[in-house]
Amino acid sequence: MTEIRLASLQGGATVVGSETLAVFRKTLRGKVCLPGEAGYDEARTIWNAMIDRHPSAVVRCRGAADIMRAVSFAREHGALLAVRAGGHNIAGNAVCEGGLLLDLSLMRGVRIDPVSRTARVEPGAILGDFDREAQAFELATPLGINSTTGVAGLTLGGGFGWLSRKFGLAVDNLISADVVTADGKLVQASATENPDLFWALRGGGGNFGVVSSFEFRLHPIGPNVLSGLIVHPFARARELLAGYRQAAANAPDELTQWVVLRKAPPLPFLPADVHGKEILVFAVCYVGDERDGNRALEPLRGLGTPIADVVGMQPFTAWQSAFDPLLTPGACNYWKSHNFVELSDGLLDVLVSQFAQLPTEECEIFIGQLGGAAGRVAPDATAYPHRNANFAMNVHTRWREPADRQRSIDWARKLFTEAAPHATGGVYVNFMPEDETDRVSSAYGTNYAHLMALKSKYDPGNLFRLNQNVRPSAQRSVA
Repeated sequence: MTEIRLASLQGGATVVGSETLAVFRKTLRGKVCLPGEAGYDEARTIWNAMIDRHPSAVVRCRGAADIMRAVSFAREHGALLAVRAGGHNIAGNAVCEGGLLLDLSLMRGVRIDPVSRTARVEPGAILGDFDREAQAFELATPLGINSTTGVAGLTLGGGFGWLSRKFGLAVDNLISADVVTADGKLVQASATENPDLFWALRGGGGNFGVVSSFEFRLHPIGPNVLSGLIVHPFARARELLAGYRQAAANAPDELTQWVVLRKAPPLPFLPADVHGKEILVFAVCYVGDERDGNRALEPLRGLGTPIADVVGMQPFTAWQSAFDPLLTPGACNYWKSHNFVELSDGLLDVLVSQFAQLPTEECEIFIGQLGGAAGRVAPDATAYPHRNANFAMNVHTRWREPADRQRSIDWARKLFTEAAPHATGGVYVNFMPEDETDRVSSAYGTNYAHLMALKSKYDPGNLFRLNQNVRPSAQRSVA
């Protein structure tokens, strides 16, 4: 075995001798993978194909002890450290170039307690893992909309999906977390233990440690929910968006209604002559009685004449994975995002004009409806501050040919710029691409200064910097 060179936190390199590496390997239940070894490429390959980085070594963890040893190893050697869980984040910070990659993707355990209605979830679990286990007991918690999204990254950034208007964000349903901090120690964070760390974890991203286990509160859901798509031609998009705005304002918490603007994929319920044409889609989910749900959907269903209405009762797990075919790994992706209190007339004009210039077949704009229970939490109750945002827009560009890269990115940036006057100025941290480091303070708003102080307490050396990074403040501790 030869020595390895790890990119250092100072920008140079640190050399780890073969004997040191051999000793480190023996301490692990998992394994160390070097370039060319089995597991290396699997660990470094993530959802967004824009990201193609080569760490000098990968630690594939099997438990909290492996995480503790890997964090200590990185700190002791001053090595650049990346932490990969589900590997679905748009920015691609889960992988570093030349440093040490701490890979949690093999830790996918989910344990449900149906009596207490709680779940224990390991950091490598994806939403599909969680939903399958929880739905065996007809339970769920608010998470995202794509079954291949990682539970860990989604939760640490705030986490919203189809259940958030009824039950709040993922962080509002987090009871506790086991965390390996920068000193390599395992601590628990909850409302009663290390409450300041618990506050920071609920929206502060991966800035404060590596979570080895999440504990969530669960709610009775399913096994079936009223959900599906209402598809309209794009020609009446402006009128439909105005009608949607009114329907959304009057919707009960149980009903979530999202908007998707894209070209029609070849779905079996759409006529062949619509495939590849611009469409407006209402994606809906109602948590509750089917009759009440159909009644709540009447205002939305009363808008225009849809091409298709495929809303009905279906398994919650099926609805949670309904968008998976549109978000498969292997394509290049770039996002731009805004939060909105309301969908102003000016914003609707921007959306309609820019949507007509979609750069590729797979690009889309989606508007997620928030509010409800998620909006009735104080902005400073958790690190996630955007409780006034009733809508989050994600401009999602997606391409496979190199020639489409720049025009896709340019289109997203132009739409983002034109929409900015109508937005809050805030942004959901999980929707930020790697080139938006200047928006980190906007992601945390009035909570940013407190997060900087807590960063100084829990990670003064900024070991956990490969994220939308909150830098330590000059203050070394907080009360």
